[in-house]
Amino acid sequence: MRIAVPCEDERGLDSSVSTHFGRARYYVLVDVEGVRISSWKVVEVPFEEHGPGDIPNFLRQHGVDLVLAYGMGPRAQGFFAQMGIKVITGVHGNVGEAVKAYLEGRLAVDKDWRDRPTFKRHEECPGHG
Repeated sequence: MRIAVPCEDERGLDSSVSTHFGRARYYVLVDVEGVRISSWKVVEVPFEEHGPGDIPNFLRQHGVDLVLAYGMGPRAQGFFAQMGIKVITGVHGNVGEAVKAYLEGRLAVDKDWRDRPTFKRHEECPGHG
């Protein structure tokens, strides 16, 4: 399985989860075998501006099965659903710790992320609607 996590910088598993997947310049792609991380890499989004579906297609091209994100608009979630890619929102904190928590069945998410100012300020991001 391959998990994608939008992150704040290029530090990979040591990065923080980005507050909005559509604004992240980097994604950590984590390969998983069973309940352990087998490898990971950081990929940079290849475009400055994106339109609806661009980032979901980019991640699909990288073989992603699951996206762990904090905030994500309903339109983007719909694109992922159409592609058969699972999305978990409300994920926050350190990327490596979040992935490990998911694998161990103890991932705690912020169920109120939609109401947080950190996400609200991104509502002009393409892909919302």
